[in-house]
Amino acid sequence: MTKDLDLQSAIAALDEYGYDKKLSTDLEQARNKQQMAKYIKSLDYSLRRLLILQDTVNDLVDEKKHQLAQQENIQTYKTKIINLSREYNMTYDEVLGVMANQSQK
Repeated sequence: MTKDLDLQSAIAALDEYGYDKKLSTDLEQARNKQQMAKYIKSLDYSLRRLLILQDTVNDLVDEKKHQLAQQENIQTYKTKIINLSREYNMTYDEVLGVMANQSQK
């Protein structure tokens, strides 16, 4: 019986912890616009600080988009090299070597 009571107490504590995490105004827990807005409002920033935050977020978003575009371009490039290696029955490294030799000429 004691084990059941301990188990129930542990489950209740975990449930309460999870419930508290869902209701927290912590930015790490924010998963949608409404939750993020609630967090930002809780900071009670002035207009000037909000504009700085907006500018910073815009810069970070642009940087992230650029990184994702670069990764996509690199993956596309690698895929093209793989397709060339299959087409000419060469290894990936051999194709890279041929490309390097051509660029030096």
